[in-house]
Amino acid sequence: MKNSIAERIADFLKNYPPFTSLIYSELVDISKQIHVLHMEKNQVLFKVGDQTHGFFYVVKEGAIGLSVNSDTEETLIDKCDEGDILGLRPFFAKNNYLMTAKAREESLIYAIPIEIFKPYVSQNAEVLSFLLESFASNTRNPYDKEHKGKLISENVIYNEQSSEIQYFQPIKYTSTPITASRKNSVKEVAITMTQHKIGSVIIQENNLPVGIVTDKDLRSKIATGKFSIDIPIEQIMSAPVITVSENISIAETQLIMLKQNVGHLCVTADGTTKSNIIGIISEHDVVVAQANNPGVLLKETKRATRSKELKLVREKLNDLIQNSLDKNIPIQHISNLVGEINIAITKRAVELAIEKMDEQPPTRFAWMNIGSQGRKEQLLMTDQDNALIFDDVEENRYDDVKKYFVELAEKVTKTLNKIGYEFCPAEMMASNPMWCKSVTDWNKQYNSWINKPGEKGILMCSIFFDYDFIYGDENLVNQITENIFANIHNNQLFYAYLGTDALKNPPPLGFFRQFLVEDDGEHKDTFDIKSRALMPLIDAARLLILSQDIKGINNTYQRYKKMAELEPQNADLFESCADAFSTLSHFRTEEGLANNSNGRYLNLNELSKSDKVKLKNTFQPIREVQDAIKNRFQLTYFT
Repeated sequence: MKNSIAERIADFLKNYPPFTSLIYSELVDISKQIHVLHMEKNQVLFKVGDQTHGFFYVVKEGAIGLSVNSDTEETLIDKCDEGDILGLRPFFAKNNYLMTAKAREESLIYAIPIEIFKPYVSQNAEVLSFLLESFASNTRNPYDKEHKGKLISENVIYNEQSSEIQYFQPIKYTSTPITASRKNSVKEVAITMTQHKIGSVIIQENNLPVGIVTDKDLRSKIATGKFSIDIPIEQIMSAPVITVSENISIAETQLIMLKQNVGHLCVTADGTTKSNIIGIISEHDVVVAQANNPGVLLKETKRATRSKELKLVREKLNDLIQNSLDKNIPIQHISNLVGEINIAITKRAVELAIEKMDEQPPTRFAWMNIGSQGRKEQLLMTDQDNALIFDDVEENRYDDVKKYFVELAEKVTKTLNKIGYEFCPAEMMASNPMWCKSVTDWNKQYNSWINKPGEKGILMCSIFFDYDFIYGDENLVNQITENIFANIHNNQLFYAYLGTDALKNPPPLGFFRQFLVEDDGEHKDTFDIKSRALMPLIDAARLLILSQDIKGINNTYQRYKKMAELEPQNADLFESCADAFSTLSHFRTEEGLANNSNGRYLNLNELSKSDKVKLKNTFQPIREVQDAIKNRFQLTYFT
């Protein structure tokens, strides 16, 4: 027998997210359990301090106001209209409501039981993403383009300054994660999860993470009968597990979860799968952090359909950088966050370019950022550096395939230019046929640089050793990486030439400890912070990390941190280099934002005495690390 009331409710809900992500029969089943509430004007649904209900709510008719108490006064924060959801706190937190919900007019509300709806959240990533973002973002509907982030959510006590700062602070994580061996049975792991009342277990081998198992895996793979409960856990685990370092901020955590579409991150000693497990972060940890959500920028990027929309995201990002600097947020946190959003912008630019092509890509390909973008150090709107790899194809197809990808790259780089990333003056872009190659041709190119290095060649190619996969098939990039490290292993000639390149800019102080400034030209009497201070540290870090056969760590700051870990006897030197790099990045970023430039040239007359001292203090680590390189790679005769 049909349930006409349930169908009428389902017909209403199907027009609004997250219910748009469910099939109609599911909506009808949910609607059969929904309570319909009639509220008079000024009637309270819940108030600050109330215990959370077993329902969340959807406005059918009327309007519900959300308010907080600030300095004994009630402050209206948001108004929920037809189709809006509210009261999501029971999904994600155990503490009481932090807002009051009151009818602003006669209203009709649908109360949806939490326990009835939870299975649909667990089984549908789009529903979970919407609810999580609604709870953690600045509006009750993250897809509502009419709201520009001035409101706050139910999970934040009204305090603009503290909430902004809090979002960039390191996230608190579980420092005693439960682990299991890959050979443990599913039944053993399930018993462990039940005993500890947890929703995930990290699978480890020699305390290195190799996978993760969650409640979702048990439901989708075991409860459905697809696998036996007695099989080894490695057969149903998700691998590889996404790993992060322990100092990751709340903002970075949420961005990575959204980007990777995962609900858990494994914390390791150096942020990679090659170091010991020290903790785990869950989506719940992000929500409990109760912070505003720059992840909205990531969502806006993914939904953008024009370069104009992507440009707006990048402009908002500039504001976020400036606000973060004003609040003394560590530059490394800012850099990591900006790096992720820059990646998302580039990825979307590639997707839009593919849509404009007459046909789909003829073979697998991968887009890479190189240079500062590849190191995730591009805080300012500097020029773009990128490259494209496509799969090997038959000789008779090669020219046509390359022509396609060069044309695609031209569309991408033009879009990035419209967004604000200038064309590279040296044309180190994928739109240049020199940097749009097949896997085999890229390997030949790297082999030439590595095994037949010359001063001109190494000066030109060094930034190609700082790359980051952005879009396409990552296996193509991995093939390049494997080839590079096979060729540079114990390659003293290569290290000597790379070392010589790293020493080309000595510490920028004259005989009487005066700053070395530009002698002539447009920037006469200014200090070139990029070439005289940042690049020596960047070049040294690249050489050191490559000589240690360390893959996957491209960021200069993180490279020095890794070197400090690998060589405790030299830890003070590498820590001082990391600190110097952060200080110099801070100077350059402030200069660029203040003058709407790339921040490369500092007017020393505008610096305070204390800032000049701070700047000079960064030069000593440059001298020391260059001396270390001379000794380590026996470069006396080269320099």
